[in-house]
Parts: sequence; C-alpha cells; structure tokens
Amino acid sequence: MDRLSGLDASFLYLETPAQLMHVCAVMVLDQSTMPLPYSFDELMASIDESVHEVPAFTRKLRGVPMGLDHPVWVHDRQFDIERHVHRLALPKPGGYRELMDLCAHLAALPLDRSRPLWEMWVIEEYRPDGEGTDENVVVFAKMHHATVDGVSGANLISHLCALEPDAPPMALGEPHHYPRDPGRPELLVRALVGPASKPVTLAKVLGPSAGLITKSIGRAREGTAMAAPFSAPRTSFNGTITSHRSIALADIGLDDIKEIKKATGTTVNDVVLALCGGALRAYLDERGELPASSLMATVPVSVRESSKRTKGANKVSALFTKLGTDTDDPLERLEMLSERNRHAKDHHNAISADALQDWAEFAAPRVFGLAVRTYANLRLAEKHPVVHNLVISNVPGPPVPLYFMGARIDALYPLGPVFHGAGLNITVMSNAGSVHVGAIACRESVPDADALVQHFPGELERLKRAVADR
Repeated sequence: MDRLSGLDASFLYLETPAQLMHVCAVMVLDQSTMPLPYSFDELMASIDESVHEVPAFTRKLRGVPMGLDHPVWVHDRQFDIERHVHRLALPKPGGYRELMDLCAHLAALPLDRSRPLWEMWVIEEYRPDGEGTDENVVVFAKMHHATVDGVSGANLISHLCALEPDAPPMALGEPHHYPRDPGRPELLVRALVGPASKPVTLAKVLGPSAGLITKSIGRAREGTAMAAPFSAPRTSFNGTITSHRSIALADIGLDDIKEIKKATGTTVNDVVLALCGGALRAYLDERGELPASSLMATVPVSVRESSKRTKGANKVSALFTKLGTDTDDPLERLEMLSERNRHAKDHHNAISADALQDWAEFAAPRVFGLAVRTYANLRLAEKHPVVHNLVISNVPGPPVPLYFMGARIDALYPLGPVFHGAGLNITVMSNAGSVHVGAIACRESVPDADALVQHFPGELERLKRAVADR
C-alpha cells in the first residue's frame, strides 16, 4: 500500500477554491520535426502508450476512513486518456496574448480528485508573432503538487520525451507492477494505528529541532543566519488571493548568466535571484509601490540527494533570502545576494534534509484542512506580518534538446502555485542553452504579469554592463 507522505499530503490539505496546488508547464513544440505530420489523435495515442509505464500518471487517491490518516495511492483501473488529454485552438490572431489568457484560465481550473491528478491541454494554431502562417503546437501540462515537486515534475516530463524525433520516449521500459488495492478494513486499521505512532515520532524530532533553534539564535547574533520569516515588507501581491490567474513568460540566455557567474565568483542561482530582484524592483517602482526595505523570497531547495526517505514525491526544503530590491546597482545586488545565500545555505545545511517531511507527518487531515479554509475565509494573510513576498524556484532542465512525441521542445516554461499571503510565483528553468522564466500570479494582485517579466532581459543587460565596467 502506497501511503502519501505527510509533505505530499499537506499540498492536498492546503488546497482551497482559490489556492490551487498545481505545478504547471507551458511547452512550445515544433511539429516540423515530427516523423509524421502532426495529428492530435496520433499525439494522444502516443501519450497514452507512454504514461502507462509511469505510475505517477495512472494512480489516484483513496481516502482513509474518517480522514484519520493521509490518503493512499491506488491504481486507476478505469484510466482513460481522453479524461486527461484535451484539444483546444487559440482564437485569432492566435498570438502570445491569446495564449497567456488561455493558459491563465486553464491554470485556474481544479483537478478532479477522483482521477489521476494531471491534465494536458494540446493548444493548436499558436502564432508567436500573431501573424503569418507558421504555427506551433503548445502543450499546457498540469500536475498536482501532491504528485510532484519542481525537480520530479521536470523529470516526469522528460520521461515522456526522447533525445531524437523518431526515438521511443524514455518512459518506455519494463512493465510496472502495481501493488494490490487495500480494502476498507485494511484502511481502517491504518487509520487507527497511524495516529497512535505519532507520539513516538514526535519524541524523535523534538530533540534535533530544539538544538536547531539554539543554533539559529547563535547564527542570528553572529549575523550569519538566513533571513527571518515575518520580516518582509507588504506589497500588492501579499494578501488573500482569488482563483483568477495571470501568466507571463520570458527568455534569457544561459551563456550570459554563466559568464556573469564566472566573472563574479557567484553561482547561477545567485545570478537568477539577482535578476528577479532587479525585475521586481523595476516593476514596483513603475507602480509607485517600491518599499524601502528589501523584498524576501522563499526559495525551494531539493533534498533528494541527502534525504534518507525512499518514498514521497516531494523531497524539498526551503530557505528565505532577501532579494536586494532596496539596491539600484545590479552588481551590488548580486554581491549582497551571494553573501546572503552563502549564509542561508550554511544555515539550511544545518537542518536535517528530512526535517520538513518529519514535521509534516503530524498534519491531521481534517484539522489541517479546516485551518486552511478558516485562514482564507478570515483573510488573515492581510492582518499578520508578511511571512514572505513570493516564491522563486530555479529548476535545472535538460542541457540538450528534447523531443515530445517527435516534436522538438523549443521552450519549456515552468509555473508553480501561489498562496494566500504570497500571490506571485516566479519559476526559472534551463533548457538546451536557454533559460525560460514563468511567472504566475493572482490576477487581482498582479493584473499584468507581463509588466514584470519584461524586465528580465533588460536586467540581464544591466548586470552584464555592470560586470564589464567594474
């Protein structure tokens, strides 16, 4: 029986009608590389053949009686690809604006929890320049965060891809044998036994957590602690969110980022965060909303290599970092971020890779869900100090071109979830020498996400000039 880990299950409990826990991607495909002319029916049939080899695509949730323990994954024996892969065409002129409006609408739709938690929308007649006869096919993919995190989501997509147009997807291999489905009596026993073991688990995590608090206080006194939550300035995207979304995409050069990294002795992640800080500063300054103190981001960190847990789709922790939005000079911002990130990483490395997963095991399903709904209904995100301003993720992507069902992936834009109190998410992914930026936000908080992402190329040029002139 495949029980959801506490961290995976927490993303189910966090979901409300406005706060949807989806991990999305926009894939722009070049169908001219396909061995046979593009056909939606053939594309869907190829996807159907591939996903049967990957359990994450064909499993669904089964609840535990009375909600006393986290749900379990079971094989969907009535799996039907037509419930998951859909076809749409963009309205004319079929350009970027029409694509963003459609993707924002699709991102705001909840997934059906009675089925495997994913969908793909094949969008036809996309003309990037809004005119001409050249068309691209776009796939808008959506998976629940209970199923994937950023890294595993990227890996899952890559399993459906190949390194050559006419090669079989990398997902194809040995048939997967699913465990038997648990009966209701077995689930009831689990519901009774699971909570009884929590005091023992609690005793195991309290000691290390107490020691961590003591060390954190010491780091704070030395000035080497990571940024503290609840210390961020309030902005227009830090409040209660709605289910409406706005989406925007941008492209920047990976080689430029690597050159800056090499010249300054920083990291790719430092440069990405500095660009985010610069773009946010410019966006808020244009709106007359730039706070005097720096914005703070939560940055998810993969712990797959250091985690001792073998199960669970989400293997992440997080660190807090100030983005230097209170500094106009791009090079100064990068240098400050690099130093802060070193301290934050040292602080973060002192935390057990499984600490977040361990504490998540104590989330009581009914109580957790009720607390989240109460938090949203009372609009508490607008009343307490701001925990963080936004989430920024940097996900490593494929270094070489990938082919999705024979079509080359020209661009792969990731999109993460937004939360009450942090209605903006920026996710960055490298792909075959390019860096693709995806921004998703609550539409009421960030009505025009394009106004933000359009600053990324300019901020990269500013940083390049600053490095060259120093």
